[in-house]
Amino acid sequence: MLGDLQGMMAKLQETQAKIEETKKRLNSVMVDGDSGNGAVVATVTANREVKNIAIDDELLNDKEALEDYLIIALNKALEQANKINEAELAAAAKDGMPNIPGMDMFK
Repeated sequence: MLGDLQGMMAKLQETQAKIEETKKRLNSVMVDGDSGNGAVVATVTANREVKNIAIDDELLNDKEALEDYLIIALNKALEQANKINEAELAAAAKDGMPNIPGMDMFK
């Protein structure tokens, strides 16, 4: 029993390390969201950190349209980043979880 517990603890520590490694890797995964047929492009990491916003010069004279396009582009990029983030972290957690009866939450 003690050996099983030690093995599970080691496996959990290994899983935590994999999750941390995945989080670091996701900092280099870039996702773009655009709006206005590319008039605004927002780039974020899969960890949902905004890295760049590109704006077509034509929009600089239309504050209201620019604000709307920024919101749309950022929301698109963040939605994609969130999907990638959740999938990658769930995969890292599932692969490293010890087989504990009744704890099949990652199926």
